[in-house]
Amino acid sequence: MREIYLDNSATTALSPAVKERMTAVMEHYGNPSSLHAKGNEAHEILETVRRQVGEGFGSRRPEPGEILFTSCGSESDNLAILGCAYAKPRRKGGKILTTDSEHAAVENTMRRLEADGFEVARIRTVGGVLDMEHFRAELNSRVFLVSMMMVNNETGALYDLKSAFGAAKRLNPDIVTHTDAVQGFLKCRFTPKSIGADLITVSAHKIHGPKGVGALWVSADARRRRDLVPWLIGGGQEAGFRSGTENVIGIAGFGAAVQEGLREMSDEIEHLRRLRDLAIERLQMLPVTLNLPKGATAPHVLNLTLPNIRSETMLHALSQRGIYISNGSACSSHSKHPSSALMAFGLSEAETEASIRVSFSKFNTEEDVQELVQALGECIESLVRAKR
Repeated sequence: MREIYLDNSATTALSPAVKERMTAVMEHYGNPSSLHAKGNEAHEILETVRRQVGEGFGSRRPEPGEILFTSCGSESDNLAILGCAYAKPRRKGGKILTTDSEHAAVENTMRRLEADGFEVARIRTVGGVLDMEHFRAELNSRVFLVSMMMVNNETGALYDLKSAFGAAKRLNPDIVTHTDAVQGFLKCRFTPKSIGADLITVSAHKIHGPKGVGALWVSADARRRRDLVPWLIGGGQEAGFRSGTENVIGIAGFGAAVQEGLREMSDEIEHLRRLRDLAIERLQMLPVTLNLPKGATAPHVLNLTLPNIRSETMLHALSQRGIYISNGSACSSHSKHPSSALMAFGLSEAETEASIRVSFSKFNTEEDVQELVQALGECIESLVRAKR
C-alpha cells in the first residue's frame, strides 16, 4: 500500500542531507563545553550551525546570545515568555498581549503567568485575521510583552505581525515583541526587522530537521536591555540563557535543514502553494466546508470541516488507506476540549469536532492531492451511509 503523509504541520520527514550530516557528526562525541581537543571539535560544530541558523534570520555572523539552541519550539516559547516576564521586578503584575488562537506552548504559559498575577489580553482572530482595533484598545502603558504566533498551526492564517509589533513599539520602544514562527520559518518570507520582532521561536522538525531541537533568536536591543533571564538553570551553556549540554548531533541536523531550506525556499513555497490551491479546487466538489482565512495564509496548511463526521473517525478511515492527516495540533491531539484556535476562527464546537487539517511538504505531489480527495470522498460516502 502506498503511503501518503499529509501531516507536515505536526512534523516533517528528515531530508537525506540532514541524515547525512547527522551521521557524520556522530563521530564527534566530545562535550562542547570541554576545553580539550574533542570538546573544541564539538564547540566548532555548534558555532558553525549557529551561523547557518543565523542565516535563516538574515544574520551571517550571529553575536553571542543571538541564537540560543533549545530542545524544541515549546521550550523556546517558554524561555521567551517566562524569561521576559521575570527578567525585571517591575514587570510583575504587568500586562501581556497575545492572541486567542495560540499554540498550547504559548497559551498554557500565559495561563501560568495569569495565576502568578500577570494580566493577559487575548486579541481576537475571527476568520484568521488579527483584530487590530481590539489590539489597539488593549495596548497601554502597562504592556511589557506582545507575543503572537506568525502562522496559525491549524488554519494556516498568517497574522499581521508588522502592524501589531509596529503599534506596540510606537507606544513604547521597550515593549518586547515575540513570535512563535515555528510554522512560518522558511515557508513565509520575513526577517526580524521586517516584522519588528525582538524574540523569534523556531523548530527543526518542521523544516525536515530532527525532533528535539529548537532555537530562539534574540535581538540586539533585547540583549542590550537585558530583557531575558534563563529559565533552565545549570552550567550556563548558550551564553548563560539555556543550561544543559547541547544536542550537537541534532543541532547539526538543524543547520543542514536550514541551509537546504534557504536554497530551496522559493521553489518550495511555490510548490506548496500549488498543492494547496489544487486541493482547494478539488475539495470544492465534495460536501465539505473549507475553513479558508480571510487574510493572508501560509502555503502549506489547509483546514476543512466534514459533514457531520467526527474528525477522529475520518482520521482512522484514511489511515487504513495509508493516508495520514490530523485533526489539529499534534501537541493537543489527545485533549478532550474543542480546538480553541478553530473556535476563535469562528467555528462552533460541533464544527471543530468535525474538522481536519491537511498540511503539505516538498515531498508531496499532485498525485497525493488527487488520491486524498478521492479517498476522502469515498470515506464520506461510506460513513454517511453507515449512519443511516
